[in-house]
Amino acid sequence: MPPDRAWKPRAGGSRDARAAEQDRAAGSRLARAVDIGEGRYARASIALRLYRSTRRIRAYLRWSQDGETQERYVGEVDAETRAGNLAQAWKMAHAAGLVTTETVPPDSWATSAASRAVMSANKGRDTKPEKLLRSALHRHGLRYRVGVRPIPDLRRTADVVFTRARVAVFVDGCYWHGCPEHHRPAKKGAAFWQDKIAGNQARDAETNKALNNAGWHVIRVWEHEDPEQAARIVVEAVRSRLITSTTH
Repeated sequence: MPPDRAWKPRAGGSRDARAAEQDRAAGSRLARAVDIGEGRYARASIALRLYRSTRRIRAYLRWSQDGETQERYVGEVDAETRAGNLAQAWKMAHAAGLVTTETVPPDSWATSAASRAVMSANKGRDTKPEKLLRSALHRHGLRYRVGVRPIPDLRRTADVVFTRARVAVFVDGCYWHGCPEHHRPAKKGAAFWQDKIAGNQARDAETNKALNNAGWHVIRVWEHEDPEQAARIVVEAVRSRLITSTTH
């Protein structure tokens, strides 16, 4: 019987860790693409299953398409480790034409398939800096809402919102929002990225103005800032505004 290490995933592994494992086995994230037509790709993964009746490990390709999970049998694998079997399965899937390596569409803004994959994978919510700040705020005894619009009719979502105090906190990425300390302009497609980031900065300024006009206090935190120091600023603002609101 094949040992557990030949097919079983590591217990308690995070979603990001599982994705990284598949990326390594396939050779890259781009090599995990299932062409679903019209220039669209689905990101696939390999599932390993042990069939005890045959004492064989079988590999299956899985991906999501139009909200439904799709699965195709790839073949049997026989390496001594899970990593080796995943690598075997990806090679078989490519050889059978079940998967391909993603390419950049002709009208894509990305300068390469790699940059397109990186930008597409960029998280818009629950980033590490956001989680660290929220943890610090929680330690200070504050309770808040996450990822909501301070003004329901205004399409601007804050990362942390204190409804009673009317304080909205945004955690801004250094690259996307043009951090004066850490932003480094892109060498490829420089004009495009300059316009993109300038547009983000203009939108940030519009958001600040709209919320301020509606009586909200806006705090912006750069992702590189110390979360504890940032939390103290937020705590002071929230408590000050709550005190002011109760004395009027």
